[in-house]
Amino acid sequence: MPDFSPTQYAVPLFVIAVLAEMLWAKFRSPQAYEPRDTLVSLAFGLGSTVAGGLFGGLAIYLFIAAYDYRVFDFGTEWWSIWWAWPLCFVLDDLKYYWVHRAGHRIRWMWASHVNHHSSQHYNLSTALRQSWTGAFTFGLLFALPLILLGFHPVMIAICGGFNLIYQFWIHTEAIDRMPRWFEAVMNTPSHHRVHHATNPRYLDRNYAGVFIIWDKMFGTFEAERDDEQIRYGIIKQLGSFNLLWAVFHEWIGMIGDIWRAPWKHKLSYLLREPGWSHDGSRDTSDTIRQRWRARTGQINQTESVARRNLIADPGEAA
Repeated sequence: MPDFSPTQYAVPLFVIAVLAEMLWAKFRSPQAYEPRDTLVSLAFGLGSTVAGGLFGGLAIYLFIAAYDYRVFDFGTEWWSIWWAWPLCFVLDDLKYYWVHRAGHRIRWMWASHVNHHSSQHYNLSTALRQSWTGAFTFGLLFALPLILLGFHPVMIAICGGFNLIYQFWIHTEAIDRMPRWFEAVMNTPSHHRVHHATNPRYLDRNYAGVFIIWDKMFGTFEAERDDEQIRYGIIKQLGSFNLLWAVFHEWIGMIGDIWRAPWKHKLSYLLREPGWSHDGSRDTSDTIRQRWRARTGQINQTESVARRNLIADPGEAA
């Protein structure tokens, strides 16, 4: 099978689309683009490409080694089995949902994924904010079940490339809503704006890559509302256009927390959700949402406090 990388062929289309959106923004939404922010996004994209070239060999070695232990064998001409491609694409997207969800709920993985959410603007250049440090998390392990099922690593890589291409166009405010049937099944700009929002209602919602049905199946779907303006970025905004700080700030914060924490809590600062603290002094997306629900009358204050205590019991502080 010839070497094929779908993202390489899509790059010219990405450039044309960004330029077209910039033109749209000039006349319809001038605040959509900020020059320094856009430059940082472009630098992220370039850096992630370099990082992929430097550390991609690790993934290739791991996947090829695991492929020898596959349960099913599609034969030496696996690439010609037509039905395997759509099946692989769907299963790879399900895999993406779970690795993406883990990227928001495990701080070690969030330290890498936070890069993608660090812009306070939402435009096609934001899609280029890809991590430089993904190889230092265990996200690669989520692909192992597909390999053990018999899907060749090259097939998975190609399907993943098309998945990434699909996700590019949903990073825009230029498109309001798609037809209802499309919104019901597919990830769209509307659904993904929710995912990039810092509003308490929207935190840690809509993890989908291509098919929004996963969020509906696993209870993480939230529809965009017309009566609430979206605020983009992260809970504690960067406040800087320094590229290196944008790339590494969460790694620095996490390592600092681990260093200062009592021994029995050190591992939790690595594996618990972002914002967790052993003394309950910080907020996670769960506590922010619970407090918002209590404030808006969706739950009573007693329930909110009880749930917060379950997340981080001050009595456990040391």
